[in-house]
This record gives sequence, C-alpha cells and structure tokens, in this order.
Amino acid sequence: MNGTIRVGNLFGIPFYIHPSWFLVLGLVTWSYSSGLAAQFPQLSAGLALLLGLMTALMLFASVVAHELGHSFVAIRQGIDVKSITLFIFGGLASLEKESKTPGEAFWVAIAGPIVSLLLCGIVTAIGVTTAASGPLAAILGVVASVNLALALFNLIPGLPLDGGNILKAIVWKITDNPYKGVTFASRVGQIFGWVAILSGVVPLLLFGNFGNFWNLLIGFFLLQNAGNAAQFARVQEKLTGLTAEDAVTHDSPIVSANLTLREFADERVISGQNWHRFLVTDDDGQLVGAIAVDNLRTIPTAQWSETQVKEVMRPITESTTVQSDQPLLEVMQLLEQQKLSVLPVIRENGVLVGILEKAAIIQLLQSRTQPNPA
Repeated sequence: MNGTIRVGNLFGIPFYIHPSWFLVLGLVTWSYSSGLAAQFPQLSAGLALLLGLMTALMLFASVVAHELGHSFVAIRQGIDVKSITLFIFGGLASLEKESKTPGEAFWVAIAGPIVSLLLCGIVTAIGVTTAASGPLAAILGVVASVNLALALFNLIPGLPLDGGNILKAIVWKITDNPYKGVTFASRVGQIFGWVAILSGVVPLLLFGNFGNFWNLLIGFFLLQNAGNAAQFARVQEKLTGLTAEDAVTHDSPIVSANLTLREFADERVISGQNWHRFLVTDDDGQLVGAIAVDNLRTIPTAQWSETQVKEVMRPITESTTVQSDQPLLEVMQLLEQQKLSVLPVIRENGVLVGILEKAAIIQLLQSRTQPNPA
C-alpha cells in the first residue's frame, strides 16, 4: 500500500504505518523528552527520553483511537474498513464505500472527534482525581491538550478533514445530492488550504520566520486532497445511473466454443482483428472460457481443422466477471482495486454481453463532459 508497512490487525482491521511516521515519532519523542528535561532538571537523560517516547506513543495511540471511532461506526452500518494507516499528518481509516444516507455519513464523520473529546475529558479527569504532579501531570496535560487539538482541528469544515465530511453530509441532506456535498466541502477545504499556506509563506517572506512551516505542509495536504475529492465526486456524478452494459465495447472479441482453430484463425486472427484474447461462448451464448491467440501455438497447425476452440480455451471464474446491471461506478472501482483493464460483462442468466474496458469508461466520461452542440 504505497510503501506502507503492515504491522498487524486492530480488532480485525489491517493496520499500516507509513515510513514517515517513524520520523515523526522520533521528532515528537525528542521534543517532549527535551521539554521534560528542562521542566524537571532532576530527571536523568535516560528517564526523560523514556518518558518522551511514552508520551509520543500515547499521542499516536490517541490518533489510532480517533480512527477506530470512525471505523466502528462504519462497521455498524455494514461498511467494511479496509485498513487504518498512520502517516505524517495523523491517521486514515480507509472505508470500503460511502454511507447510504447523509445521517449515517454524519455519524461516521463525527465519531472520530467525539472519541478525541472523550479522551481529553477522561485524561483530564484522571489528572484531577488523582492529584497527579510532576512529570506525570505534565504528560497527562499534553495528552489531554493534544486530543482536544486533534478534535478541533479535524472539525474544520473542509475536506478531507472530518469537519468537511460533516459539512458534506449536511449539504447532502439539504440538496439530496451527495456529490454537491462533496463539491462544496472540497471548495471549503481548498480555501482553508490556501489560508494555511499563506500563514506559512507571509511570515517567511516578510520576517524570514520558519515557525509556521508546518502550516505550509498542512495547506498543501488540504489543497491536494480536497481537489482529488472534488474531482472524484465529478466522476461519480457523471457515472450515476449508468451500468456496466452501457460501457460494453461494440464488436467485442467473442467466438463460439464450437469453432475449429482453423476457423478461429481465419475469421478472427488473420482477418485483421487486433484482439489478442477472445471470450468463448456456448450455443446458448453463455460465457464458458477465454482463448488467447498465443494458445494456437500449443497445437500443431495440421491439427487446427480437427481441434475446436473449447478444447484449448481456459475457464473464466465468476469472480472475474461483472453483471450487466451492476452500477458502472462500482465496476470502475473494481477495475482500480484489482488493477485490471478489461472485464467480461454477463447477464443474470450467464449470457455474455461483451467486454468492458477501462478505456471505454474514460471515453464515456469524456463524451458526457463535452457540451452538446447547439
């Protein structure tokens, strides 16, 4: 997964760490250990470092708890959580699909900030009720304040932050259009991204101050991800209402299982068709397998007139086909997830409709984007 390292499962959810996380862990550990050593001179260097590492791990555990909040609510809605990943900007819970209603989307989005606020309250209560003092009080204070900051930062109303997803759900509810919600929340996210960038650039240019350099990184992060979300929403909207059958390639490479290899070669290969792989159907038009041009080489030419396609073809599993009435958006996501460029499209009774190419979906999107002539 993009260079991430899988470290195990959390409640059955695959858990990944981006290599940049180790850099951040080291920086946070060094920062807090230095702060504790300065605040409490009686601490040895080794103990200060150990406490700094413990503080850093507690902070990252808070980020994981935040993402688990999103994940558990999604799971209750029947949405599979593909993974949780820790990276330089925090955490990310990757969900299989969107919620079905704006209300459900709202609760998935707000669950993370609620968990962070609860952790802030719990840690603060522990510090007060136990009358903690010294380094322990300082660590509890840091963990409480970071959870509060994590909740408030994520409530900024712009994608890809939780507040942006909350805003998306609200606009979705008002307009009854999820894509308008994404578009609006993405634009707000881009605005906050530019504000963050300016807050980092202006002090740098005017005063040579690098103190807000982190704002630059956050700003670029918001700009990129908000833009990607808006672009994907436009794609989703254009594909709404379309099915796999709408993108089937005309004159798909289909041959009968009863053809001889000689007939197959004459009619399909030598005739000038550029396909290298053909789908095979039986007398009822049902998909039974596939044959590649290279498969002809396995049979001596002298036997082509006696050998039928069905004797050379290879079977196709049901998992590598899609139903003709399956939403085209789901098919596109399947192509991306399985890194495929072509999928056979069949009807419910198994009859082959044709092949669906990723290029055909792109062409369909382009045709729906172009304005109609007056």
